[in-house]
Amino acid sequence: MPIKLLHLPLLVAAAVGFPASVAAQPADGPQAAKLHRAGNTAAAMAFWVPLAKAGDVNAAYNLAVIHDYGDGVAKNQAEALKWYRIAAERGDRVSQSRLGTMYLNGEGTAKDEKEGWRWINEHRVAHLHHDHHPQMQAWRKEAATLIWASDMREAIAASRGSADQVLAELKRRAGTAATATAGVAPQLVASAPTSRD
Repeated sequence: MPIKLLHLPLLVAAAVGFPASVAAQPADGPQAAKLHRAGNTAAAMAFWVPLAKAGDVNAAYNLAVIHDYGDGVAKNQAEALKWYRIAAERGDRVSQSRLGTMYLNGEGTAKDEKEGWRWINEHRVAHLHHDHHPQMQAWRKEAATLIWASDMREAIAASRGSADQVLAELKRRAGTAATATAGVAPQLVASAPTSRD
């Protein structure tokens, strides 16, 4: 009898809807993805829904996609819009773009061009300040240096190949000219004056 009493709080918590002992963790995301790929969308959603409600961007995006395309669930663009919004509000660029497109086309919501363009431009506007950040400038300088060094290595390799071809052609011509003038040279030497007095 004492064993049943120990389990009673867990049963009450489960019946009321509270998590029994452990809430969904971000580490559950890959497990949910495996379940979804295996065709068990309901089990995957059991992981993704609590994660998405807790603010996990990947879980919210996955829920949006499966509702948007009817992948394992009935197609429901209003539900997709809800999950895209959660991911978009947390900075997910793809979700921001898709959410904007849904507003522009009136998918799952009333058509609203202003709201659509706001979401499409959200990422660009929110991250515009990064262009002038010292770390971003340092990365750009480093990238330019790496690209320049790579281009120089390619140019040197190409010029070496070209130089080798030019030298081979010159040697071929010199060899052809030497063999062609080999018979002429002794005649020139015999007719040349030997000394001047």
